[in-house]
Parts: sequence; C-alpha cells; structure tokens
Amino acid sequence: MEVVWCTLTLIFSIFFILKLLSPQKSNIPPTPLSLPIIGHLHLLKTPLHLSLKTLSDRHGPLLSLRFGCCPTVVVSSPSTAEQFFTHHNDIAFANRPKSLASKHLGYNGTTMGFNSYGDLWRNLRRVTTIQIFSSASLHHSSAVRIEEIRFIAGKMFRASGGETQKVNLKSVFYELVMNVTMRMVAGKRWSPAADGLFGPNSVLDICDYIPILRWVGFNGFEKRLVNLQRKRDGFLQDLIDEVRQNKINNSSTKRRKTIIEALLSLQEMEPEYYTDDIIKGIVVLMFTAGTHTSWLTMEWAVSLLLNHPEALQKARTEIDNHVGPGQLLEDSDLSELRYLHCIINETLRLFPVGPLLLPHFSSEDCVVDGFNIPQGTTLLVNAWAIHRDPNSWDEPTQFKPERFEGVEGAREGFKFIPFGVGRRACPGAALAIRVIGLALGTLIQCFEWERIGEELVDMSEGPGLTVA
Repeated sequence: MEVVWCTLTLIFSIFFILKLLSPQKSNIPPTPLSLPIIGHLHLLKTPLHLSLKTLSDRHGPLLSLRFGCCPTVVVSSPSTAEQFFTHHNDIAFANRPKSLASKHLGYNGTTMGFNSYGDLWRNLRRVTTIQIFSSASLHHSSAVRIEEIRFIAGKMFRASGGETQKVNLKSVFYELVMNVTMRMVAGKRWSPAADGLFGPNSVLDICDYIPILRWVGFNGFEKRLVNLQRKRDGFLQDLIDEVRQNKINNSSTKRRKTIIEALLSLQEMEPEYYTDDIIKGIVVLMFTAGTHTSWLTMEWAVSLLLNHPEALQKARTEIDNHVGPGQLLEDSDLSELRYLHCIINETLRLFPVGPLLLPHFSSEDCVVDGFNIPQGTTLLVNAWAIHRDPNSWDEPTQFKPERFEGVEGAREGFKFIPFGVGRRACPGAALAIRVIGLALGTLIQCFEWERIGEELVDMSEGPGLTVA
C-alpha cells in the first residue's frame, strides 16, 4: 500500500512541475478548475448532457475542458455552434477523434462515421448518398417501408382481436425499424438472434482519455470491443456472402435491389477499392446510426401525444382530411401532413435521442468567439441544451408543435440541429423522417390511443448514450 501511495505522490508531483514549467496557452475559453491526470472528468455525471449544461450555465456557452489527456470544448448556444460549422472552421472540425471504438468497431477508422475528413470519407459519403439516401433511392425503398409498417399494424390488430389492449411500443418500434433496415440492406426481415449486436456504443471511453488504463486492461473495455466486433463482423460477412450467392443464383430475376447488391455491383467494377470490409463499414452504419435513434424518437413522440391528446386529435384530423376514406397512408402523403412533421420536429427538439452530437476533432488551430482553439481539440455540441435555449425558443421546455408551423426546413439558424450540421451532418436524416412519419401517421390513422391510467406518461430520461 505504501508503494502505491508513493507512486501516486510521485506522479502528482511530476504533473505539477510540468504544469508550472510548461508554457500556458492564452485566451482559451473559460474553464473550471481541473485535477492532475484526470482533468475535469470528476465533474461529469450522468446524464452527460445535463452535467455539461450545468457547467455551461456556470462558465459560458463555450467551455474548455480536459478529459484526461484530451483537450475538449463544449458548445451550448446556437451562435457559437454556427461559428464552428461555417466557413473554414467547418473543414477544420470535420474530423473524428481516434479511439478504441473507432479502431475496433470502425474497421480501424475506415467507416464513414469514424473516418476523418479526406478522400476516403468524401467517396464513402458520395456512395452512400447515391445508393441509399438520394431522393431516387428513398423512392425505390418506399415499398419496403410501407409493407413493414402495415405488417406491424396488422400484427397489432390481430393480436388485439379488435379489443382494447395494452401495447409495448418499445418492442413494436424496435421490430419495425430493424425489419425496415434489414430488408433495405439484405432483402429479408431482422432475426432476433442478432439482437444486441448493434446497440449504441461509446465513441470515446475513459481508456481513451487516460491511456495507461488501456495498457492495464481497465474494466475489460477493449476486450469487450474486440469480442463484439468479432460477432458483428461475422454477422455482416454472412449477410454479404448470402446476398452474393443469391445474386448469382437469381441473376436473371427482376426484383428490388438491396443495398448490399448495389455495393457488390460496385465491387465487381472496382474490387481493389470496394472490399468486403468497405461494404461492411457502410452496412454497419445502417444498423448503428439510424435504428435506435428512430425507434426511440417514435416512442418519445407517442408518449408526448398521449400526454397532449389535443395534439393527437389534431394529427388524426389532418390525416383523415388528407387521406380518403378506406385508404391507408402512403409514403407520398407525408409531404402534405404539415402538423405531423411539426410533431416530429418538436419531439426531436425536446428529446434529441443523440443529445451530444458525435464528437468532432480539430485538424488545425482555430479562433471561435474570440478564443483560441488549438489543433487536436475534441468538440462536443450539446444539442439538448441548444434546443432548450430560452434565448432561442419561447417556453423551451413545453411541447408546442405549432412553433414549427411555417418554418422553412424546420430550421432557423443553428438552434435546431437533431441530425447535426455542417459536413458531418447525418446523411440519413431524410430516411429517418420518412420512417418515423409513416409509422406514426399509420398508427394514429389505424388505432385509437390513450394512456393506461389517469397519470401522465413519465417523461423522465433514462440513462445511456441515447436518451430513452
């Protein structure tokens, strides 16, 4: 025990000496008092976005922190966020920090989500936009969304026998989103055997902040990442091999092309570039970036509507007025359902399921709000705090879908950024909105909804990386 205390004393002494001797960088954003080695990690509590909001309220909307050895800035206001994501600063911060997660889960940082800004990222963005997220691709995949949403609605109706029944919407929405994604990717429904493979994972961990913890295998974090990636990679490789074989067996059959089939066609033209790992990196994006965020947003939306039945009735009236009697909602109807879009946007404003946007990383020195931001700084954008900024929103904690009526593109400046902003904004935003809109609209159209009891649905946030 004495050896441990002597070692810790020596480490702290060396740290303080280096701190005193090292040149101090001037004009950095406001920062709380930090501790040796861990920096400001001791100030963080769960949920993280609320903890950072408290610190920003105390020190300002641009906050400088140090998580272990990683300098970090936190943004909590629209005007400051705009300075990071416009002009040259947007390029400087269009990178991702390297981490254990990017190494093991991101195919050594080569997937679009983890890859830094450059030729590879630009090409992956172009390919995913054309093959998955373009208007033509979304139109091509609309039949899948319609079929799966009607399948779920029919399944719910048959299970109820036409009588009032309690419904676990969490499992309903999860099944729906995973089936839609799997059919788009591989042409078949999701298998429960793969549950747990693609849940949200931390982009940065304490082992990234304090590298010595990685060397001693702290908490078995890296080992768990390696095991998870082994299972993920095997699952994805089996999908690719299955689609590849089906493509050979059914080469003359005219049918809807899946995402993997489209990527395999590219592989045939450029096999040295579109390797199986590149294809798996694109496919894993579909299962990790858009599934949990979509079904959690649906759950928040229905919970809000149950607590505000007047908004639910207004949405039903809009759908009934637009869609003829005896007709079910179609993907093409969504653009006319203005109030339904207001409900979705207000849900994303109040409860962005990714409250802290994916971290950015600076490739060079920048100046923001008159402060110096050095190269190698991680940027965290607190979208949850920005969406509830009282200087930007009237009654920011209240559910008021009407606030989005007449708002072009649902954005005014940088005060509404549930899908990120700038070069690294989520490319799948349009797909997510279509899935969420069609699912909510169909369930509102087909069923009468009410709370189980008189009590309001509990809207307190659950723990985790995504706000449940």
